[in-house]
Amino acid sequence: MDEYSRFVDWDKMDVSAQSQDTKELTCTDLHELKQLARQGYWAKNHSLRAKVYHKLISNIPCRTVTPDANVYRDIVVKIIGKRNSSSLPLPEFVDNSLIPTYCLNAEGIGAVRKIILCIANQFPDISFCPALPSVIALLLHYSKDEAECFEQVCRILACNDPSKRLIDQTFLAFESSCMTFGDLVNKYCQAAHKLMVAVSEDVLEVYSDWQRWLFGELPMAYIARIFDVFLVEGYKVLYRVALALLKFFHKVRAGQPMESDSIQQDIRAFVRDIAKSVSPERLLEKAFAIRLFSRKEIQLLQMANEKALQQKGITVKQKSCLLMFQQNVHLAVHAENFKSEIVSVKEMRDIWSWIPERFALCQPLLLFTTLEHGCSLSRFYSHSEGHEPTLLLIKTTAKEV
Repeated sequence: MDEYSRFVDWDKMDVSAQSQDTKELTCTDLHELKQLARQGYWAKNHSLRAKVYHKLISNIPCRTVTPDANVYRDIVVKIIGKRNSSSLPLPEFVDNSLIPTYCLNAEGIGAVRKIILCIANQFPDISFCPALPSVIALLLHYSKDEAECFEQVCRILACNDPSKRLIDQTFLAFESSCMTFGDLVNKYCQAAHKLMVAVSEDVLEVYSDWQRWLFGELPMAYIARIFDVFLVEGYKVLYRVALALLKFFHKVRAGQPMESDSIQQDIRAFVRDIAKSVSPERLLEKAFAIRLFSRKEIQLLQMANEKALQQKGITVKQKSCLLMFQQNVHLAVHAENFKSEIVSVKEMRDIWSWIPERFALCQPLLLFTTLEHGCSLSRFYSHSEGHEPTLLLIKTTAKEV
């Protein structure tokens, strides 16, 4: 097909969707680039998309010393040698069981593992990066060789622009992203959130899958279109698309019985088969139709959630349970420790799902109850003094809560 076809299994690709028109990209204006990316200007021309990706990634501000293609050529023989890459264990910061192939041929599938191993060698500070295999597998489609793909991925990982967040590389960043997504769902997808609350004991456990939906379950044609926009607009695009996926899931499945015992499995299955109900264009259209959604809001939520996790001492994932996208911070109320004359455990879990995720990190502690402490307002204030944030539950004489 072209010089960027080395790793692609064209029998698995939708070649009919590929245009052979010779297009060029000459604009540099950010606003115009956004429009072209959202419209899919380079989506149907394999060679043009490869050139655009190369241009966009080359413009990412990086650390002074960022590994390049020459570094890859120097280290790959030392790290892999003559061994088959499929026999080598992958680093613990990725999940060996979920490496998407994205219509790659056998050489491409092997190259993904080799590049991951070389990145682990060059980036010892990466502690948790479950999206990495997907990013590598995607970029291999638009790379002339392994070394070029390695260099592009390294530039994404080494981005040092504080205002340009790309992919999470630590458990703290990943976990706070999950919490931030939960906050955004609560605000912008209330109908879907109510469904999640109704069918799951721990809503954040469901929302912790949000990156897996994008970097793992989505078909190649969808993640490529998302990546087009992501390289221009950054991390907020991922939140938008994940919210849109949840909205479509709720629309399609609302009122229907869940197909498995796990809402997580049902959403994953829906995302894998999304082509049956939603096109890539419709998905992006829905994502960018969400109003009052700003980069600043995301940054503030992310910072607040990271701070809350740090205060609770949750910054690393234990090696014994290092499973991709599996939540180990449960924000549900523990039934065995909760007692109330006003609400049931189920009702309290519902309430817990409404409050910001950073506050839901704490288990509820009873400070004051009229059954034990009487009806003195001054006593109420003295018992709650110094504790924040607090949640006040009131049951009226008419039994209303």
